[in-house]
Amino acid sequence: MNFEEVRQEKVEEIEKILKKYLPAEVGYQKTVLEAMNYSVLAGGKRLRPMLMQETFRMFGGEGHLVEPFMAAMEMIHTYSLVHDDLPCMDNDEYRRGRKTTHAVYGEGMAVLAGDALLNYAFETACRSFAMAEEELGVLPRCAKAMTILAQKAGIYGMIGGQTADTEAEELPEEKVTQELLLYIHENKTAALIQSSMMIGAVLAGASDEQLQRLEKIGTCIGLAFQIQDDILDITSSLEVLGKQTGSDLKNHKVTYVSLNGMEHSVKEVRRLSEEAISGLSSIACEKGGAGRNEFLEILVDDLITRKK
Repeated sequence: MNFEEVRQEKVEEIEKILKKYLPAEVGYQKTVLEAMNYSVLAGGKRLRPMLMQETFRMFGGEGHLVEPFMAAMEMIHTYSLVHDDLPCMDNDEYRRGRKTTHAVYGEGMAVLAGDALLNYAFETACRSFAMAEEELGVLPRCAKAMTILAQKAGIYGMIGGQTADTEAEELPEEKVTQELLLYIHENKTAALIQSSMMIGAVLAGASDEQLQRLEKIGTCIGLAFQIQDDILDITSSLEVLGKQTGSDLKNHKVTYVSLNGMEHSVKEVRRLSEEAISGLSSIACEKGGAGRNEFLEILVDDLITRKK
């Protein structure tokens, strides 16, 4: 099978895991449950759970221990998109080729669905502790993974980056520096990518030194992914991306492209991609890895240089 066929198989595997952990749509709170499931099952690349699973396997991880965290990560990522699309934020009506959550269920229910996904993500991740009781020495790994998940999704990670991004929209363009923009990208975008890879590794028994290197690799991937996103917002279309383009210009956002130019941005995406892949290859060849994960390396390159 070629890369696209293998990736599609892995996406389908992740979809089954997500459906396994999503809540049943029953009870007086049924509407918010429907909105949660509508949001998560809207499709997408499933990049974060895929990175988590592949890093878990790269470090020799086996079994289902990683699956609750995979589902939790996608729930957290999805909640951030639901809130990001709200009228008070980016005010987008399309996401992944269909109407956004607030466009279907209303603004209030979209807020609640996002809140619920964040809470339910941690409830889901906690299920790993019951699995870990069967294996000696694995409970501390789950606790460490939970800490990484919370930190990278919170005020010192994604929410911190989102805060800086929201406030930057009100600043004069000359006040949005390269340093501020990198802080936004490293936290708003890269934090969950770092977290995904670090959690996969720690659950498989990676060392602290290896986790630090994976964190740097995740930063490279996240920055490149966001710069490519900025490029596509200018060069692509709703039909190709499945979401509205030109939103950065509409919302007066300073992006890496507007600050550094298209040519430099394209080169930086390639540089960061090569650094990330080189780092992965180096770690995989060392003691503690299960050998080179060629699919993971191709996945990183493809996701960074994607056209949609």
